[in-house]
Amino acid sequence: MKCINKIKLKNFKRFDDFSCPFDPDLNLLIGDNEAGKSSILTAIDIVFSGSRSKIDTLGLDCLFNQEVIDEFLASDKAYAKLPEMFVELYLNEQGNMDLEGEVNSEERNHIGLRMLCEPDHEYSKEIREILKQPEANFPYEFYAVTFKTFSGLPYSGYRKYIKHLLIDNSQISNEYATKEFVKSMYGSNANNAEKSKHHNEYRKHKDAFKESILQDLNDKLTDYAFAIRNNSKANLETDLTLKEDNIYIENKGKGRQCFIKTDFAINKKNSKLDIVLIEEPENHLSHQHMKRLIQKIRDTEQKQVFITTHNTMVSTRLDLRKAILLNHNSHNVVLLDKLSLPTARFFMKAPDNNIMEFILSKKVVLVEGDAEFMLMEAFYKRVCNSVPEADFVHVISIGGTSFKRYLELAKLLSIKTAVIRDNDHDYQLYCVDRYKNFTSEIIHVFGDTDNARHTFEVCLYEDNKDTCEELFAAERTTLSVQDYMTKNKTDAAFELLDKKSSDIKVPNYIKQAIEWIRK
Repeated sequence: MKCINKIKLKNFKRFDDFSCPFDPDLNLLIGDNEAGKSSILTAIDIVFSGSRSKIDTLGLDCLFNQEVIDEFLASDKAYAKLPEMFVELYLNEQGNMDLEGEVNSEERNHIGLRMLCEPDHEYSKEIREILKQPEANFPYEFYAVTFKTFSGLPYSGYRKYIKHLLIDNSQISNEYATKEFVKSMYGSNANNAEKSKHHNEYRKHKDAFKESILQDLNDKLTDYAFAIRNNSKANLETDLTLKEDNIYIENKGKGRQCFIKTDFAINKKNSKLDIVLIEEPENHLSHQHMKRLIQKIRDTEQKQVFITTHNTMVSTRLDLRKAILLNHNSHNVVLLDKLSLPTARFFMKAPDNNIMEFILSKKVVLVEGDAEFMLMEAFYKRVCNSVPEADFVHVISIGGTSFKRYLELAKLLSIKTAVIRDNDHDYQLYCVDRYKNFTSEIIHVFGDTDNARHTFEVCLYEDNKDTCEELFAAERTTLSVQDYMTKNKTDAAFELLDKKSSDIKVPNYIKQAIEWIRK
């Protein structure tokens, strides 16, 4: 099985200097918008394709790190300081000596492939003239792009060491993207001899169609004749498509196209690919079809799969330990491979949760239930005359039994987290001792220290007796107002929020949590 062990990027898109190890089977690239998830897939795709034309299509000005370019243009613009860009893929043992050598940034013996973009020194005179110009003008047009193995051998798209495929589900309805997908899948299944034979037969049948079917029509014409195109832009691979149930893939719905492409690419029987890159597989898929596709991805064998996602179901059901968290504000990555197996399995089996919201947050308040969640914004406004979002605080309701699972992630990812929970008649046991292995400068647990105030509803009632009696007492016949609020937590919280939000007094332990999380 061929796979990537590590990637190194220099001045590629948002990464000025970046390195990340990969799992040999599955890699889930998660992170906020503009964190660089798609850039990593693009980098891998470019190196494996060995295609200068692909770089020309994307544009060097779009691939180069803009901050590095701006810094250079703001400097003395010395020729010797012109930045270079490279992407290096460090591979596992391939059984091919052409891939092994020291032509890499580490200058040590490794197996791999490299794309390097640097000034073309044959045009040093022209480059220097551009650099002398007073305006900010970077000489992209005079940069050379080379593709080499770590042994120093050049390669191109005509000689590929690894079969790969990039599936971009954001381009699912793009006709060109569909053609490229079919072409790649055909290339991964047919060897060179088969392809040559197929092309030859296809051209022969085109000629036969022209000589037989079109001949009667052409006999009626003078000076001109109808013919069938037969060139690089009109050949077997450009005309191929896929069918399912006798329907062409391009005539399927977007969701079904996403499913077919991914399933076909990872299917062991149909695909001879080594590496599959999937951009946001959740696009256009219903909940049910997403679960089916996740199962197919989990069953993938003999392929290294890379997935970018914002989706909680994708990240948890495929195992959070395979996740790589990219940070928008820095070039650091956090590998979740140190997450414990019980916690990873918990999130695999738990009902759909807010795990991605948690992972991508800077500060989090975890509450036990819907009642606390519904009133937290009103509490926040009362305490600090602001809303959680203004302070980059995210409120998540998770249920009391899940606190430790989330806190393990908080500890691993250094997410500032405030837990607000009931003391259940024993503050020391349930709010202190239970979380002693998690609490730190960035993780605090808040509960009422009075064991008699054992639940949120009791605390809310005790601190707001007059308001609660006025709102709920009139309709009570058997239950007390406090018992009613305890047995109808969500309804009571909604009524308080809807009718008395400006009158609510915030329980002290919740006030403390809000003041702490804002710091």
